[in-house]
Amino acid sequence: MDDVIKGSPLGPRVIAVVPAEDYTLLLTFTSGEQRVFDVKPLLEMAVFEPLINKSFFQSVTVAYGSVLWPQEIDYCPDTLYMESVPVN
Repeated sequence: MDDVIKGSPLGPRVIAVVPAEDYTLLLTFTSGEQRVFDVKPLLEMAVFEPLINKSFFQSVTVAYGSVLWPQEIDYCPDTLYMESVPVN
């Protein structure tokens, strides 16, 4: 396997998610950190429009170190980390 691409190590990955009524996600990362990610800005993008439905939004799960909704809607785990804020 000499053709393996080498680069920067992966950032923290999501291991738990709790959706809130205000379209935020409480994320727990492999680093042990808990951070809050605001999904509201994404709701204006066509691919994320199904999340406007509260029950659909609440169906979020953890998959592959990120978050996943039905219909294969997901979000980059590195961006989740970088754009979320630490829980105090």
